[in-house]
Amino acid sequence: MSTDPEALSLLREIRDQQRRQLERQQEALSLQREQFALYKQQYDRAERINERAEALQARSAGLMTAARRMLWIVLPLIALLLAILFWSVLS
Repeated sequence: MSTDPEALSLLREIRDQQRRQLERQQEALSLQREQFALYKQQYDRAERINERAEALQARSAGLMTAARRMLWIVLPLIALLLAILFWSVLS
């Protein structure tokens, strides 16, 4: 087996190129991991915000229901008081 210097040089160059390519792939994978971690943080934050918004809407719906029920009680009382006031003024 002969050791051709040109072939050895070519093989070394191929090896060096493969190493550089692996380094670039590692850098790209590292960047993708960072981007995925950032995406996950943003997703988790958005999910927490949505949960809080849903809770707030449920609480608001409860308040509106209570207000409507109170209206059914307060309006007849106001009408009754006005009727009593007019009756006492007119008599």
